[in-house]
Amino acid sequence: MAYDDQNIFAQILAGKIPCKEVYKDEHVLAFHDIQPQAPVHVLFLPRGAYESSQDFYASASPGEITALARAVAAVAERLGVVKGGYRLISNHRHYAGQEVPHFHIHLLGGAPLGPMTSGK
Repeated sequence: MAYDDQNIFAQILAGKIPCKEVYKDEHVLAFHDIQPQAPVHVLFLPRGAYESSQDFYASASPGEITALARAVAAVAERLGVVKGGYRLISNHRHYAGQEVPHFHIHLLGGAPLGPMTSGK
């Protein structure tokens, strides 16, 4: 699957669409989700053109992978969700519900989140 450089996250990374930024560095941009599913709902995007989690973890440099993990930890700490707990979600392709073809991680927290899946 070829990377679509016109997807909404690519446009946010390019500065064509605004976001409510929480964190940025040379490898990662994090911002508040516009349709939050929890009191804290932040999206983390690697700046590289990675279509999915599989693509990212197979192709990204060790520095990019480390930067993403550290960004998640830093933002969780900054937003006060470490003590109570938080959930990380990353969907891979259509069976998992990936809606935008740019790898991203959701951080959700700030309240009890319930079960992981519906059990269906």
